[in-house]
Amino acid sequence: MNNYDVVVIGGGPGGLAAAISAKKEGAGVLLIEREARLGGILKQCIHDGFGLLHFGEKLSGPEYVERFEKEFHSLKIPCELLTFVTKIEEAGKEKKITYVNRKGVFSCMAKTIVLATGCRERTAKQVWIHGTRPSGVYTAGTAQHFVNLLGQMPARRCVILGSGDIGLIMARRLTLEGAKVCGVYEAKPTPSGLTRNIVQCLEDFQIPLYLSHTVTRVFGESRLTAVEISKVDEKMRPIKGTETVVECDALILSVGLIPENEMAESLDVQIDSKTKGPFCDEQFMTSVPGVFTCGNALHVNDLVDYVSESGLLAGKAAAHYQGEALETVELAADSSLLYLVPQRIRRETCAGENKAILYFRSREERKTAVFQILSGDKVLFEKKYRNLKPPEMERLELDAGLIPPEASVTVRLVERGMEK
Repeated sequence: MNNYDVVVIGGGPGGLAAAISAKKEGAGVLLIEREARLGGILKQCIHDGFGLLHFGEKLSGPEYVERFEKEFHSLKIPCELLTFVTKIEEAGKEKKITYVNRKGVFSCMAKTIVLATGCRERTAKQVWIHGTRPSGVYTAGTAQHFVNLLGQMPARRCVILGSGDIGLIMARRLTLEGAKVCGVYEAKPTPSGLTRNIVQCLEDFQIPLYLSHTVTRVFGESRLTAVEISKVDEKMRPIKGTETVVECDALILSVGLIPENEMAESLDVQIDSKTKGPFCDEQFMTSVPGVFTCGNALHVNDLVDYVSESGLLAGKAAAHYQGEALETVELAADSSLLYLVPQRIRRETCAGENKAILYFRSREERKTAVFQILSGDKVLFEKKYRNLKPPEMERLELDAGLIPPEASVTVRLVERGMEK
């Protein structure tokens, strides 16, 4: 049985960054990936826009991940592909990891683990669409896989439900390949994707976006023939009498992403109901000592650059973890925030001249707002923002020394001029 300092589970952009970072810190590293190739979802993201923050240039998804793959292989980090982790067990101060592949069933020991398992798409079963189960209903990621990797057209005339970024990108991609996109329908009163994707993928191609609309029924036996569209009220409930039928041969779902955290839950890692990912500190260690997380397994990121950033930080922290017990200061986000990551900061970080990176989303659109960290009524930190939107995540670098190690801390957003 082999022994490692760090075992990274997941070979997407977050896992690659974590493995590289840990190796550079002198750790013995193993990376386990369930697919036949490294790279995660970026293998099929042939559009550009990746790497502006990390590399300072626009790259396609494969170009972005190729740079990490080259560095990963240059460091001669061992990697198990087409491999599934079946169990993780406590073994004293270490973790015993059991995994299976075509060569058999194996186990290894690890001082620390980095969970970089990414996220998955919500399916038709999770949005309660009535009707039969005809072929022609796909998630946006599946449709992207068909077009970009297999060279197959899943639709000639389609409807897209949900305005998430993958759905918007597929609206453009299918249009460029000759399909007719009848419209993008979003149940919320505001779009779920980035503003730049609304403009570049819909407006530039004259694809209509219908807000406060959803698909309530599908038609067809062996193949989808049409969908029923209904308007929804402020609670996103269909309004009777507003139904219209749109003929199409495909329904593409872009109705949200969920962090893959079954493995974390099997370890009794504390999960945040807001992010659907683990609670963690500023070094991305979860509530279970020695178990770290990063990327979309932690929370769904807008940009892959932030996925890589969290992977680099998590890998470095995992390489240096010595099994010590750590006390933390809780960052209690109020209802003005959709979520805040990390949810806690180590007291030893607050006691020194250290930086902590925070990621957050506003619960609602705000033209002007002030981000505040408070201890009681005392404002410890504040920063002004403009045009905050729930789909667009914000990144903030904080001087952790501003937070007293024994403080009880609240984080909130308030309207400009109402800070006190």
